[in-house]
Amino acid sequence: MRDLLKYPKRLLGLGVLFIVMVLGCGEKNQLVKNVHSGEALGTSYNLIFISDNELNLEKEIDSIFEVVNLSMSTYMPNSDISKINKGDSTLVVEHMFQEVFNLSKAIYEKTDGYFDPTVGSLVNAWGFGPGEQLALDSVKVDSLLEYVGFNKVLLTVENKIKKKDPNIYFDFNAIAKGYSIDRLAVMLDRKGITNYLLEVGGELVAKGENTIKKKQWLVAVDDPQMGENRTSKRLVNLKDRAMASSGNYRKYRVDKHTGEKYVHTIDPKSGFTKNSNILAATVVAENCATADAFATGFMAMDLEQSKAILEGQNNLEGYIIYIGENGNTQEYMTEGFKEMILE
Repeated sequence: MRDLLKYPKRLLGLGVLFIVMVLGCGEKNQLVKNVHSGEALGTSYNLIFISDNELNLEKEIDSIFEVVNLSMSTYMPNSDISKINKGDSTLVVEHMFQEVFNLSKAIYEKTDGYFDPTVGSLVNAWGFGPGEQLALDSVKVDSLLEYVGFNKVLLTVENKIKKKDPNIYFDFNAIAKGYSIDRLAVMLDRKGITNYLLEVGGELVAKGENTIKKKQWLVAVDDPQMGENRTSKRLVNLKDRAMASSGNYRKYRVDKHTGEKYVHTIDPKSGFTKNSNILAATVVAENCATADAFATGFMAMDLEQSKAILEGQNNLEGYIIYIGENGNTQEYMTEGFKEMILE
């Protein structure tokens, strides 16, 4: 695999276990299962698409990951986002950055600010980004909160980024991985491929079905209480939708001096890492960038806030695993999500 600059390894909490039944190819079946697997964006990817003949799309796949990195990788010094974070206000951002910016703004508003890609300064300070990790207390956190707020940034008509404060630091990691899968799906659609299952770091886009087996694509949602011993919590039939998950049970750090555990979910309201009763959140949406962003936002929100959003959005389905008042593990899922579950 090409040496692409990677995002930090993060199977966002409730990573989705990629399950594909073995697709046999008998003599009477002319369909071909094409598989591309590798590493990109700091994680692994597995792409399956069915066509009438064998196709090698490795160059096209690598190209998509590369252009996403060049646009939105905070780990790449010469990426557009890194230049903007360093204070470049003259850069004209390309269409992918524009799309992610505008979608981020919309979801920031729908989540009342709980999904906020301007949280980058705090991500770095808490030790989950490329920037300097800091020793934090309430005073320092309050000072960093001055640089947080998507209402403090603007995409101008000239497609330049205007920041209220030059210290505002963008971090699109909670949406860019989902967006990269959407771009892969667009590439396959343009090639006339209508049956595929795409997975990058546990986030998914499914279209059509497994036409070789004549079955729907089957994926699994991890059990967040099993840690590194990956066990599925639910099996889901996914068709013509995207699914993304977030959680805290894999992405965290432990202070070597105090032994205190810090999860990667940062509450953009308080500025502190969020240890809550929400163990994991899975969202199904029309595209993976949207699912990715909402799943991240739900990890920072209270359960009732997330439920209100899911019940008010016709194009979203959700599944949240949480600890109830009695200390027992409980589940909330929308009616639409229930219909996708394989019992």
